[in-house]
Amino acid sequence: MPMQEPNEKLIAKKEEWAKAKRGLVEDGVTQDHRARAVGLPPGQHRVNNWPVLDLGIHPDLPLDQWALTVSGLVEQPITWTWEQFLAQPQVELVTDFHCVTTWSTFDNAWLGVAFRHLMQLVKPKPDAQFVYFTSYDNYSTSLPLEACDDDDVLLVQRWNGKPLPKEHGGPVRVHVPKRYAWKGAKWVKEIIFLENDRPGYWEVRGYSNTALPWDEDRYA
Repeated sequence: MPMQEPNEKLIAKKEEWAKAKRGLVEDGVTQDHRARAVGLPPGQHRVNNWPVLDLGIHPDLPLDQWALTVSGLVEQPITWTWEQFLAQPQVELVTDFHCVTTWSTFDNAWLGVAFRHLMQLVKPKPDAQFVYFTSYDNYSTSLPLEACDDDDVLLVQRWNGKPLPKEHGGPVRVHVPKRYAWKGAKWVKEIIFLENDRPGYWEVRGYSNTALPWDEDRYA
């Protein structure tokens, strides 16, 4: 299989948006008053499909080779195989999904492992304040521990009743509904608990480190 290359055009365009502190806006559909009237964060518009945005690399991950490692400031580091991941309690949730490029999808049905369940197993140490995620496509992002310690944060393996598609991060991605979607790493490979924050791929390229949709908190 030929080596996949990053989508340099998309990456450059998103860096331009960050520098200009704007997104890809459709005329007339992203005004704040209209967004709030239909339950959208400001500056967002609703779509009925699920657009694909990534670095241009879709890792080919046979399930018998997939693994998720959890390390850093934890009492019990773990590495899950696919079978071990599926053996964990699986939680069903229906939540929305907000992309920084101004589109949102509503009422997505997810199935996966609750992040709080993961925390109960690994037992973060008292000085753990941040969580750093890395992915099989060399992506990275980070969040405060308190943002991950929420009842709607999932390690997702199914979407709308079907296995999570590869182009959307399958077999497993992170979903953090209260943050813009780039904070939910696709093809998640490692989760590291840290004392100090470690900005990830888009954060060092001008995107907000907090990424709060209802504050329209897109860019640094």
